[in-house]
Amino acid sequence: MEYINTSALFNICYSVVVVSVCLLLGKLCYFAFEGLPNSLYGMILLNIFLQLRLVSQKRISETFSWAIRHMGVCFVPAGVGIINHFDLIQAHGLSIVAIIFVTTFALITLVGLLIEKYQGEAQ
Repeated sequence: MEYINTSALFNICYSVVVVSVCLLLGKLCYFAFEGLPNSLYGMILLNIFLQLRLVSQKRISETFSWAIRHMGVCFVPAGVGIINHFDLIQAHGLSIVAIIFVTTFALITLVGLLIEKYQGEAQ
């Protein structure tokens, strides 16, 4: 008979319940405030619960680490889509690459400026 690690199983169940509750509360926030997607409200609530220590970071970290390690499986359909539309990429590849570089540079610049601004105010 194979031994089942009950602690790991409990942590997985705990993580699933915590994420589900946060998503449900996020959906309720969406109906009340709109503006942001309900999953984003759920992530914000999860972050708040973690900061207030209402949710055990220790219990969910192992499950979340496993999910992050296996996240590549989620990107397989995107890779298949790229192969299916390769003719469009060949036709507009240079434009796509230029847009990616410009927007990435703009985002990194904006984040850097905001960090400098808010860190300067905090000090």
